[in-house]
Amino acid sequence: MSKNINPNINRFLKKKPDLSVEEYYKGIISEDRNILSRAISLLESSRETDKEKASEIVSKCLKHSGNSQRIGITGVPGVGKSTFINIFGKKLIEQGHRVAVLAIDPSSNITGGSILGDKTRMTYLSGREEAFIRPSPTAGTLGGVAAKTRETMLLCEAAGFDTVIIETVGVGQSETAVSTMVDVFVMLLVAGTGDELQGIKRGIMEMTDILVFTKEDGDNKTRTQLAKRQFEAALKMFPLKESQWTPEVLSVSSVEERGIDEVLETLQKYFSVIKNNEFFDKNRNSQLVQWFYEQLDTELKNIFFGNEDVKNKLPNLQKEILERKKSPIGAANELIKLFFKK
Repeated sequence: MSKNINPNINRFLKKKPDLSVEEYYKGIISEDRNILSRAISLLESSRETDKEKASEIVSKCLKHSGNSQRIGITGVPGVGKSTFINIFGKKLIEQGHRVAVLAIDPSSNITGGSILGDKTRMTYLSGREEAFIRPSPTAGTLGGVAAKTRETMLLCEAAGFDTVIIETVGVGQSETAVSTMVDVFVMLLVAGTGDELQGIKRGIMEMTDILVFTKEDGDNKTRTQLAKRQFEAALKMFPLKESQWTPEVLSVSSVEERGIDEVLETLQKYFSVIKNNEFFDKNRNSQLVQWFYEQLDTELKNIFFGNEDVKNKLPNLQKEILERKKSPIGAANELIKLFFKK
């Protein structure tokens, strides 16, 4: 009996040699897609040595980043995000752009696994050298984005991709965290399914720069036009955004590849406005500071819960809380005092 059913399997199982930080850096800026993928995997690793190396790689690549248009695209499941991005990306490539798509898939709360199926749905982009698709699981991260989305975006920019699209999971309003890491926030909706009512919620509407109704074809054309008028009227009740941009409502048919040019033209107009009034730079700077505080918060939590005294005491405190012997506030204060040895 053969040792391997597939005689070529050893080629795939063979461990790739470790690369130095300098080799990763040179590979990324020379637009080596394989090294870019490996660097992103390093970012997503939970091993301390990988984390340290990934941090060094990001630091070296920083000077080559920031030159892309960062576009966040959200919408409830079934709205057609992947189909829209596939055609949208096609148009961008035809205009001479290089497109990176960071497709975030929801992870199972039970197994931690995710489907990661966007690459199979974006058939055009998957086969183009000018496009790079990276599916990543949320792995429990709130905000509809993966834990290392910001860093991944910077590496893609350093690798020469001038348009970075972040496709969020679309499973709740908490996903609007993506608006704190992109230049423009696009929300996709479908008319006639109740999605338009979901979209009128103030929180997400205040963050949205462009609204796009998808699936404007067949019997849905009339419903889409009605929904567009309703949204245009609703948006007039919102105060002017800090960017001085008034959100626009558009409609597309990804199947017929219709309306995509209007979306691109609106994006160009949007970027022209925010660059002329200097909101673009102000927003990018604000996002950098926010990223710093988010990272600080994450690292402090890791240090706290990684402390041996805290880890040993935590189960007993949880038990006492459930037995109503201690309040959550009292238990938390006790744990903090233990950490600082007070």
